Amino acid sequence: MNPLIVVTGGSKGIGRAIVDRFVGEGFDAVVCARSINGLHGPGLLPFTADLSNRTGVNALLEYIHSLNRPVDVLVNNTGLFLPGQIQDEAEGTFEQLMNTNVGSAYHLTRGLVGNMVSRRQGHIFMMCSTASITAYTNGGSYCISKFALLGMSRVLREELKPHGVKVTAILPGATFTASWEGTDLPEDRFMKPDDVANSVWAAYSLSKSAVVEEILIRPQLGDI
Repeated sequence: MNPLIVVTGGSKGIGRAIVDRFVGEGFDAVVCARSINGLHGPGLLPFTADLSNRTGVNALLEYIHSLNRPVDVLVNNTGLFLPGQIQDEAEGTFEQLMNTNVGSAYHLTRGLVGNMVSRRQGHIFMMCSTASITAYTNGGSYCISKFALLGMSRVLREELKPHGVKVTAILPGATFTASWEGTDLPEDRFMKPDDVANSVWAAYSLSKSAVVEEILIRPQLGDI
């Protein structure tokens, strides 16, 4: 049986690049997104869910458990960006971003990590951001959520050290995905989704006695 990876927000962008890389290396992939139109092929196990609420997370967990297969890799990649400042962003922005960017990773990890601990095997990747370490004036609740996600990654790392389960936080800078459609900047000013996916695969490929705790990866010319 092929090893199994679960990738949230895996239908496009960085998530899809990670899915393609791991499937290319012999994995089967549970790919969760709000829309999975056109997502099919060998090794792909698509599942539609909105992970900004517990109902969606619970539905995904139920599906994963129904496969009766151990999860070798979990990539918490679901994320939402809404620009604004704390002082004037729309009411509810904080709750929406925290539920989507942090809550989904928290509850999905809690639902899957027990089996990893019992097997003393597994790797959890948390898709943070350079916004996890660098605040900016139009980041508002998005920056708050990404700082929180990095904090959760560090807590998980400490908790899971003695259980053989690895935790890696990924902190990518500007990556050329659909989020940047319409930009006037040249494509080569950005990283490619494959750059992040290759970094995730490299971190996964280490021996059991080593872990990459955090990967900070930026465009060659720096932040945008």
